[in-house]
Amino acid sequence: MNTTAIPKFPAQSSETLSKALTKNLVVLLLGFSITCMNASFIHVFSKEQILFLNPRYILFIHLILNDMIQVLLSIILFLISYNHHKTSFSICSIIVLFTHFTTENTPLNVGCMAIECYIAVCLPLQHSWICTVKKTLILIGLIWVTSTSSVLPDLFVTLATQPLDFFHHSRVCRKKNIFPSPVLIKKSSIIHSVFLVIVWFTIFYTYFRILFTARAASKDSKKARNTIILHGFQVLLCMTTYVAPQLVEAGHRWFLLSYNDSLFAYYIVMHILPRSLSPIIYGVRDETFRKYLKKYILCKCSFTKSNA
Repeated sequence: MNTTAIPKFPAQSSETLSKALTKNLVVLLLGFSITCMNASFIHVFSKEQILFLNPRYILFIHLILNDMIQVLLSIILFLISYNHHKTSFSICSIIVLFTHFTTENTPLNVGCMAIECYIAVCLPLQHSWICTVKKTLILIGLIWVTSTSSVLPDLFVTLATQPLDFFHHSRVCRKKNIFPSPVLIKKSSIIHSVFLVIVWFTIFYTYFRILFTARAASKDSKKARNTIILHGFQVLLCMTTYVAPQLVEAGHRWFLLSYNDSLFAYYIVMHILPRSLSPIIYGVRDETFRKYLKKYILCKCSFTKSNA
């Protein structure tokens, strides 16, 4: 789920124009489809008071919005990298910074959702007091403060250390081209690793607390444990960026793909398709949200038929 490590595609001279256009079209169509799906969940959320007064669904919709921003920025970075377009420092820095903001938000938001799930199952009497709408909005604000404070220093250090010429040259929009200091690259890797470790600890703790607290195999406790496992799968996807070279090489060797095709397959499977996981994990699986989603779809179909 990490979108900061968009694959660096080599020169496209070995690919035909039709193949290059097809890859660009596939990315755009997938991005459009996922965005439409996420937008439908946001629409349902905004129309039903019972949903936007529930902290669980507020965190869910924040994750959906975060995914939508990630999809947009990921596609922009893909198109720039794949087609080797050069952009100015100011435009590229904005894209890279917001890509990092949303990337750091993902595991933090997933960790907060795991904690909310734990409170609902293990501390049901305190849930309504601990998990309020106001506290949830404050928590979302803290998530953004944490992600921005971990990334903005890169910009300030670059502005302070790079010569003036550096900011006037156009370049392919990649993080290492905008923030070239090896120290900053190492710092970002360490911070992202710390976030992932904290979230992994949170997921393991909440899962086993739910497992041992709700020994009676109730429907709610089973569902909560399954949700925590899916949280873990999402965080696991966040970690794929650290083994990206190995995954690309595996695709190149095992599936006999060209290096460009292997990079493209990695990008689709690890960067684009995971954006569709959140609606499935938290929207379609949730009975309350699924009920209102069906209502929205049925109303939409009825409206379409009446206008036909």
